[in-house]
Amino acid sequence: MMLLLNYNSLLISMPGGTEWILIILAVLILFGGRKIPEFMRGLGRGIREFNDAKSNVKKEIEEGMSEKDNAAKTTKQEA
Repeated sequence: MMLLLNYNSLLISMPGGTEWILIILAVLILFGGRKIPEFMRGLGRGIREFNDAKSNVKKEIEEGMSEKDNAAKTTKQEA
């Protein structure tokens, strides 16, 4: 019940169409048309680096788990 209540309050607090238009206009006014592509490129690089790091961590965890499984199998076979 509490989770449903929090989800509904999250949906209510999300900006609608008019609010998004106002936000975009404010960003255009503050940063100008020339700075936005640079900002987006930097944002894209940051997201790409984050995803690469996330993939590396996931790969290392999976390799560690497979090494642990392999060590357990060899120990059972030796016994």
